[in-house]
Formats: sequence, C-alpha cells, structure tokens
Amino acid sequence: MANPSPRRLLPLLSAPRTGGRDAMTCRFRCGDACAHEVSNTSDNPYFGDILSGTFSRRGALRAGALGTLVATVGVAGVAGAAVPAAADGGRGSSSGHGHGNGHQSGLGFTSVAPNSADALTVAAGYVSSVVVRWGDPVVPGAPAFDFDHQTAAAQAKQFGYNCDFVTFFPLGRDRGLLWVNHEYTDENLMFRGWTSGDTAPLEQIRIGLAAHGGSIVEVERVGRTGQWKLVTKGSRRYNRRITAQTRMAFSGPAAGSALLRTAADKRGTTVYGTLNNCAGGTTPWQTVLTGEENWNQYFVGGNGVPEAQKTYLTRYGISTTTAIPSGNRRFDRVEERFDLAKHPQEINRFGWIVEVDPFDPDSTPVKRTALGRFAHEAATTTLTKDGRVAVYMGDDGRFEYIYKFVSKDRYIQGYDRHNRDLLDEGTLYVAKFTGDSPAAEIDGSGTLPKDGAFDGSGTWIPLVSGKKSYVTGMTAEEVLVYTRVAADTVGATKMDRPEDIERNPVNGAVYVALTNNSNRTAAQADEANPRSANMHGHILEIVERKNDAGATSFGWSLPLVCGDPADPSTYFAGYDKSKVSPISCPDNVTFDAAGNLWISTDGNALKKNDGLFAMPVSGPERGRVRQFLTVPFGAETCGPLITGDQLSVFVAVQHPGEITGATPDNPSSHWPDGGASQPRPSVAVAWHKQGKKIGS
Repeated sequence: MANPSPRRLLPLLSAPRTGGRDAMTCRFRCGDACAHEVSNTSDNPYFGDILSGTFSRRGALRAGALGTLVATVGVAGVAGAAVPAAADGGRGSSSGHGHGNGHQSGLGFTSVAPNSADALTVAAGYVSSVVVRWGDPVVPGAPAFDFDHQTAAAQAKQFGYNCDFVTFFPLGRDRGLLWVNHEYTDENLMFRGWTSGDTAPLEQIRIGLAAHGGSIVEVERVGRTGQWKLVTKGSRRYNRRITAQTRMAFSGPAAGSALLRTAADKRGTTVYGTLNNCAGGTTPWQTVLTGEENWNQYFVGGNGVPEAQKTYLTRYGISTTTAIPSGNRRFDRVEERFDLAKHPQEINRFGWIVEVDPFDPDSTPVKRTALGRFAHEAATTTLTKDGRVAVYMGDDGRFEYIYKFVSKDRYIQGYDRHNRDLLDEGTLYVAKFTGDSPAAEIDGSGTLPKDGAFDGSGTWIPLVSGKKSYVTGMTAEEVLVYTRVAADTVGATKMDRPEDIERNPVNGAVYVALTNNSNRTAAQADEANPRSANMHGHILEIVERKNDAGATSFGWSLPLVCGDPADPSTYFAGYDKSKVSPISCPDNVTFDAAGNLWISTDGNALKKNDGLFAMPVSGPERGRVRQFLTVPFGAETCGPLITGDQLSVFVAVQHPGEITGATPDNPSSHWPDGGASQPRPSVAVAWHKQGKKIGS
C-alpha cells in the first residue's frame, strides 16, 4: 500500500500531561504519551455537514424521549431483545431488567465528599474490604508475596500488578470467577533502588513481564453478605495467570498475514504475551475479551525499521528517530523481539482484542484480528435485533476514534463450537459524528448552543468485511493491522480519548467515556467534543436507529460535561448543579439493574482522589451525579462491576501512591495493609451493611 499522504500537524500545547494524572503515572502507564506530538495528523474535519437521511437530531436522546422509548418498546423488550443478559457474559450490569419504566433510579445514598485520604472511602451505610492484592498467590503452589525477595517465577504464579478491567462469572450463588486485567507496571514502586530499564537487574525486567497480562481467581461470598473473598483452599482449578510470555494464537482475516510474520513465527499465527491490558468485555459464550492499549511504549529500535514502515509506526505513537525512548522498560534486554531494528514486525502483533476462556485453564488465548488494531479500550458485546454479535471499542488517544464490529453470522445459544468463530468474520466500522447546531455556536467554551443541547446524528462507516476492504488504497489485512490509518482515510470524527463503552440494559443506549484532551483548541472544537483544553472529559450517549446494535446510523447527545459544577462550561443534563458531585476524567462505566450509569474516574483534574459515581440517565434525576466512593491517595478507580444480585460492587484500585518522588523507601501510600507497608494495587468490594442493593 502507498504511504499515507502528509497531514496537517496539530498544535502541541505546552502541558506535559492530561487531566490530573501525576507525572509518574504518565511515565509508566503510557510512556508520557501526552508529552509527545499527537499521532493523528489527518485532515479529518472538525465540523461536518448535517447528514441528510440519518437518524433525527433528537432521535430519542433527551430524557423524555428515552423514557418514551422504554415505555413504548417495553423494558423486557429492550433489555431482553436488544440487550440480552447473555450478551454481557455474566457481568452484573445486564443481569436485571430495571424497575417500572426505567424512570425510578432507586439511588438513595449520601454523596461522599471529595477528599485526599489514603483510604477507600465509601458512602454512609456501606463497608468495603480487599479481595485480592498484587502478589497474592493465584496458582496453587505459588509462594507468599515477599516484597524484598521477588522473582519472576513467583510473579508468574501471583496476582499481577496494576489491576484494571474486572469481570465476574458466577459459579452458583456463592462462588464465582474474577478476571482482572493487569495494565502496566511501575518499577519505581515495585523495586527498591530502581533507576531505569537501562541499568535494572535483568530479573527485575523479567518480573515486569510476568506482572502484565491478567489473572483468573476463584472467589467466594462471605456469609449471606455482599462481601467476597479469595478462595485459598481446595483445587482452585480455574485459577490462572496470563502474562507477557503466554503463548497465544492469531485468528481472523489478518492471521497469517506477512505483516504479522517474524523470524520466530514464519506463519504469522503464534504470538507470545499480551501487554498493557486496560478495559475489556465478555461474550455471550462466557469468555473474556481484554484490550491491549498502550503497548507501543514497550519497544525500542524504531529508528532502525525499514523506511516504508516508519509512517505507520509514527501513527501509533512510536518514535522512529530514537533508538531507545527515555524511560523505556527495556524488555529487549531479556527478549530480543522487543527491538524493532531486529524484529520490525513484532510490534504489529500487539494492539489487539484478546479472547480468554476463564473455564479452561489449558486453553490458548486468541488475538481476534477482525476487531482491528489500535490502543484498545473496551470490547463490550451485545446482540443485534437479528441475533448477530456487536462489539463496541474505543481507541484511547487524543483525537482518536470510536469503533464497532458486527459479526456476519448469528449467535446461537449453547452452540459454542459455532459461536467461538463469530468474532473472526464481520464488518468493522468507525464512527462519524455530526452536530445539529451552527458551527459559530460551538466555540470551544462549553456554552450550550441555542437549541439547549450538544447533540446530533452520526453514521458507522464501514472499514472492512472479512477480506473485503472499503478503504481506497488499503487491503483488508492492512486495514486491520493499520486501523488508525484506515479510519483517518474515511474521515472518522476525532474524539477526546474514547475509553470505556457500554450499552445500557434498560434503555438500549450506548454510553462512551471520553476522558479528556488538553490538546484540543477552540478552532478544533465540534459539537461532540465542545470544549477546548478539555481537562475534565464528558460522557457521550448514542441511540442507534431502531435501537438496533446492527444499525449504521444513530443519534447522539452529551448528557454530562464533567468538571466543577461551579464552572459554567460543565453540564449535568440540565439538573440543578448545586446538588451534584464534582466529577473529572471519566474512564470506565457500568450500569445497575435500573439502568443508572456508574462512572469511575482516572486522573481527577480537580486535585482530589478519584472515585466511583452514579448518575440516572432518565427521569427527573437525569444528570444528578453522586459520588459513591473514593479510592486512596494517588490511585485510579478501575473496574467497576456490580454483581447480578446488585449486592456487591467490585472496583480495581490501580496504582495507589503513584506520586512523583514516591519510592519503596519513601512511599506516599500504605494502602491496603496500612502501617509502614508498601502500596499494592488491589481489587476491593463494597456492600451495604444491611444487605441492601448497591446505590440504595
């Protein structure tokens, strides 16, 4: 394929990082991505013409219209047909059908005040406990965690480092399996005296490789409460660690492509490991989908790749002028494949959605190439009205895109042999959003246009179906391996860091967390991303035509523009802003059985601890944001997951104490064990003291 044409460079603002993240988090989590030039330099327009013939600009997006949609179709019809419980693989958000017509939120807790405490603080009437910590034994026979005597062999059997996406598979009423992503490592907090990957002992680098990936652990209920704990006795036959060295297979249209072949894998069908796993999803056939996000930061030698490849590396945020980027972990010192000058195709083998069977510890994880390659956030599944599988995905980067995959064939309940291939053939789409207000009314200030809402219409633009490419000048394999370039070419809409995407089990709408984008200028503002220097992010609500996940047109609105309620650029769906909690940098979202939106945050730019928030999306309380919990000092709130019985909410507490200057000899947090202990990323659970449902 021909190299992409030169593109207009976007201005790089002086801010070295986005939102309220500490500089240490920026370094270890994404390789200081915000300090580098924006990789999307395409000429895609920021303003678009209204697309005639697409879903109405209101399209059932306002609170009353959403209520009408539910009342007309029927709660059971929406949740049971449009969003079947099976389509969410056992995650709590899809286990119920709501209450009444979806207008009664059922939320009654008192908001937690913003704070900077080194504690997990929950709403009054609730309690919490830790379920599993970094280093806890996972595989039977694993040694107990010893901070000062770590080994790679031990870490490969213990719970990995920074936990992110959490999902739950019931094993009866009182037992279940937790899958947890391990997104990245912070060697500065993991090892005493760590300075850089250039000089670190090789064993520490091997420990870092082993601490990535994911964990499957069996958990059990404590008594008749909403508390859960790790099962520590018995066979624990499902327990498993997936690491950066686990053998995996490629499937789908790009499997075997020359773009995926290496000296060690001349067929392009086998790869080892998964990296920087952030959000994810589950399938109707009860498997995990985990997304590889900031995998670009782990490679060196970008300056030594063939010239024809450099344009594509640059589009994925990889330096082609520096041999060893500053702060690199130097995995290449123990595994040569991370040196692109020697193995230029190895990087194409990361950036995928990986499917893992939690019920078969001997199964081979599969990288599903039909879902495209980018910085994956989310892989949320649902069923179309005709029974096909749809997967929603975000590309977590400044000015990146929102994607959807729809399978060619239909899901057949109980026919796993058929279902396991559904994600290998279908159509991959990218979203284009069009506002319905004059361009002059969208000035980057966050001021609502004259019609009183940020809203409009949109289309899903096809990129590829199997071996058929819809992108001029690109083969199907090239579209799937260089998906960002394909999306640039078809004119997709540049968004403010699309992260988690989930479909509401009650109203059928799709909700997207757009975390922030400090690089957007006023001239680049559009109605779907209406603020310049967007430090706090916003929530996007999509209603697809006929409420069908298989539709290619939709209406959209922004029910929440985050920040300090006193800031006039914020918007809480028209709700009284004197009665809402401040919220900044939405990251992951989920739902309770009533269809309330639950939002976890990452990098609170309001300079308080991150937390978990709840917001009704319909009825008189639409837009009323309340903070349910806060995580410890320096941490990020991940997960979250509400169990099907609505009695428990799991949250992954990522990177507690990750503050510049912190080291094992000078920790800034002692959570979760207190005293003089080292901070340990952990999964926690909260429940009501009297057994009430979460949020009541």
